[in-house]
Amino acid sequence: MENCHADAAMLRQSLHQLSLHTLGEGFTDITAALDREIGGSGLATGLANLACLHTSCSLTINENADPRVLVDLAAYLQALVPQEGVRPISGRGELRPYHHDDEGPDDMPAHIRTALTCTTLALPFRGGRLLLGTWQAVYLWEHRARAQHRQLSLHLLGASWTEGGRDMVGPSRSPGQVRSWNEKSPD
Repeated sequence: MENCHADAAMLRQSLHQLSLHTLGEGFTDITAALDREIGGSGLATGLANLACLHTSCSLTINENADPRVLVDLAAYLQALVPQEGVRPISGRGELRPYHHDDEGPDDMPAHIRTALTCTTLALPFRGGRLLLGTWQAVYLWEHRARAQHRQLSLHLLGASWTEGGRDMVGPSRSPGQVRSWNEKSPD
């Protein structure tokens, strides 16, 4: 297994803000945008801390090959947190409308869906790109019905492409190429 080590003195950090528009409830693949920010940062390997700066959308890592996965995820969360209101967990009893509806009927359900999901992610990167599985992508999950303008904070901590004359990707690999955890190094 090939490892890349960096001393604390060699670590750099970079803070970015990403702006994007959603089309309303659903998923926006932000993987390429994150890779562009990481690639342009001058950092080769490290950790990307991503935070969604809103209370009515969230972040998820999920499958990018079959769009039915995202359809099923959305349907599950909509069934779990219906827009009309809440019933007792037993399913028996009267529907109680949400009290908080300042921005419309999708306001409180969006807050609950956000609370049940994730608004921050810590993602490793190497070769200036996120380390994701073959079928994985990073999505912003919009929980509001209407189109929204969203802000994300991306804090990168890592080592630059060359530190002390040493190639941070490794001599036998190109940027973005990753081995599995148990593959033996040929050298």
